[in-house]
Amino acid sequence: MKDLVRAPGVVVAAALDDVAAIGGFFALRVGRCDEGWRPVDHFYSSGFADLSTAVANRYRTTELRVGVSIAHLGHAARLWSPVLACVLLHGIVLDLSELQRADDSSELRLPEPAGWYADSLSDRTGSLYAEVMHHLDALGTGLRVKVAPRLLDGNAASALVGSAGVLLSAYPQLRAALGELVTDLLGRGRLVGTGHVTGPDLAFTRRSCCLYYRTPTGTKCGDCCFAS
Repeated sequence: MKDLVRAPGVVVAAALDDVAAIGGFFALRVGRCDEGWRPVDHFYSSGFADLSTAVANRYRTTELRVGVSIAHLGHAARLWSPVLACVLLHGIVLDLSELQRADDSSELRLPEPAGWYADSLSDRTGSLYAEVMHHLDALGTGLRVKVAPRLLDGNAASALVGSAGVLLSAYPQLRAALGELVTDLLGRGRLVGTGHVTGPDLAFTRRSCCLYYRTPTGTKCGDCCFAS
């Protein structure tokens, strides 16, 4: 059995700084200033009520479950994006146990950069799944609005494949590694049966709908089960 090996904070910080350049959802800040930030569990306990309401208002919908779903999908993307990029580009599995969220936005940060070298883990994919899905489980438990559990699982899968697609566009040489990792993750736990990859560029069709089409100006997303 392998011994877990922690990556030095300076190495993790450098990896996070590098992957942040890929795009907004890949940015995971590092810092200890307490003002304006709280442990993300504080927001999970209220089911992201603040962001869900803000999203519903932005899209001019009175269906709170639509705001909840879109906020949940966005959070999932903010989790998967740096996690995928750090493991494939830098060989680091991020430790998200101390994750924090901004009081006034969906931005995330770690007070200290932390993670493990991926090659020291006996089940790299399982560790990635656990780090992300632990957070999405906590958010789902705290929801104040009823949303179908499999819709939330579909959001997690959609965010996973969407994040992988952005990473593939930035680093085409990762095609084989990304395809293998995404397929493996989609075969884990609650991601099983949420949808399937339909092409080499990580096109995806999910078996549920994020409900965006129910906003006044919304359309069906490219991976929606209702898309023709």
